[in-house]
Amino acid sequence: MGKYFGTDGFRGEANITLTADHAYKVGRFLGWYYNEKRRRAAEEGLAPQQGPARIVIGKDTRRSSYMFEYSLVGGLVASGADAYLLHVTTTPSVAYIARVDNFDCGIMISASHNPYYDNGIKLINGQGEKMDEETISLVEAYLDGNLEAFGQKWEELPFAHRDKIGCTVDYISGRNRYIGYLISLGMYSFRGVKVGLDCANGSSWNIAKAVFDALGATTYVINAEPNGLNINLNAGSTHIEGLQKFVVEKGLDVGFAYDGDADRCLCVDEKGNVVTGDHILYIYGRYMKERGKLVTNTVVTTVMSNFGLYKAFDELDIDYARTAVGDKYVYEYMQQHGSRIGGEQSGHIIFSKYASTGDGILTSLKLMEVMMARKKPMSELAAPLAIYPQVLENVRVTDKATAQNDPDVQAAVQAVAAELGDTGRILVRESGTEPLVRVMVEAPSKEICQKYVDQVVDVIRHKGYEQA
Repeated sequence: MGKYFGTDGFRGEANITLTADHAYKVGRFLGWYYNEKRRRAAEEGLAPQQGPARIVIGKDTRRSSYMFEYSLVGGLVASGADAYLLHVTTTPSVAYIARVDNFDCGIMISASHNPYYDNGIKLINGQGEKMDEETISLVEAYLDGNLEAFGQKWEELPFAHRDKIGCTVDYISGRNRYIGYLISLGMYSFRGVKVGLDCANGSSWNIAKAVFDALGATTYVINAEPNGLNINLNAGSTHIEGLQKFVVEKGLDVGFAYDGDADRCLCVDEKGNVVTGDHILYIYGRYMKERGKLVTNTVVTTVMSNFGLYKAFDELDIDYARTAVGDKYVYEYMQQHGSRIGGEQSGHIIFSKYASTGDGILTSLKLMEVMMARKKPMSELAAPLAIYPQVLENVRVTDKATAQNDPDVQAAVQAVAAELGDTGRILVRESGTEPLVRVMVEAPSKEICQKYVDQVVDVIRHKGYEQA
């Protein structure tokens, strides 16, 4: 992770840690950088220049998203790039359009599941994937005033003049084609199925219902009245209790909850039970296995997936991989090994045959596909997965790396792992953003979990690593 950009973009409180000036400079750099790459490729005979760089932009419903959009556009056109505006849309739609319409890159303005006062800038490459670290490091170098690119230092970037100043293009047609793409993936009619959608007052508010309606569902929607301040507010996948109540009260067959930019999806079954990202990986992984479609016979997870998921995969003879936390790492593994499905407990699920990033609406369509194909309610599809109890304790420490790597701490962790055997697991990891060591145990009962968490935490405290 860099100084400004983490695993999911440049994120912070609007106009405090992420300002309109930051956005303008990001736009200035990207517009100049991709124009310069085009010019140099044309000079070397590698590709025709074919006009200015083309960059597509989407945003969520936060009040500050409009400010950041205008700032980014100002920077892009000032550097001579053309800015194509999808307006309010989802992160996966930006990734899709960047890829299929041959854009140089895409930008999504969103802080995902964070509260409204935060915002973020996510950069997406021309293949619809998260931007490579090399380009991110150049953006950060420009923000800090020490840019070195193409073999020279740049004190300032040149402005475009006269007819070289970029254009701004209303590209709502791109968003509409993305909606059409999702509809085209529907293999079954949803006629007669009552579906609840929680749009989190975010990016999915004017997309999800259109897709489900087109596929014939009887659609019931909550939290689809964004006002710039209510995104994720007691709504969406981070506050799924609202959808649970709604599904039960309305007698719905299933419900789906998205986050602010709709790259995540969690589900609620007809009884009001939560179907997590782990359940989704189980349900669709099993479905693929049964149809001979699970390429490499592997489902990609993160280290935070529940132990019960791995026990269930063992019973089905499905292999699994564990990556670091973050959809970025899940996707990298999938690309390297040719895996077709992977994701996180949080509902960030990647279907690599259909998308280059997590897509909440796509995930809900895929779960509907299993329901329709198997003619079973969601509760029955999820039932075979037994989620193990979990206890997680965060210990605030003076030095997280030193604390975690202490030989006595490591010995305590290994002792717990040995005692648990194949009945559970222990995971100790550093927080990526705070001075915390996270100690997590999954086992057949809460009491066993707590016992083993306490064993390790006591050692950390005894060695003097805990902050006073």
